[in-house]
Amino acid sequence: MLFKNILVPFDLSSPSHQAFKTALDIAKKYDSKITLLTCIERDTWRHYFYDARADNKLLKQQKKVAEKYMEKLEAAANKAGVDIKLTILKSTSVVKDITTFAKSKKIDLVVISSHGRTGLDKLMLGSVANGVIQKISCPVLLLK
Repeated sequence: MLFKNILVPFDLSSPSHQAFKTALDIAKKYDSKITLLTCIERDTWRHYFYDARADNKLLKQQKKVAEKYMEKLEAAANKAGVDIKLTILKSTSVVKDITTFAKSKKIDLVVISSHGRTGLDKLMLGSVANGVIQKISCPVLLLK
């Protein structure tokens, strides 16, 4: 099986950095393209005192930080001779947005990391990696 389009959902964490490195190795082997996807979460807890201006300011700050970090990874991919595309989405449902994106872009492989949370932490915080695995139809490489 050839992997021409590899998606790496990226949350700026150390585990997702490892997923990027693994995807880079695979991309070099199969002459693949990588899409690095970061989802910036909007305020999902809209409430009576919700202030859209504060939400927009926070989104801009998050986007700026993500762009700066992703540009470093783009440089690493370019140095390795791998085509890469950087994508930042505003999101209220990260799992849904990752799976929808993967389907729309005809992704052949998703390389995603897990933070390895268990117990109450996993219950409270959820698991994006688990949600993606459950909902996506293409192969997924999960790294712990």
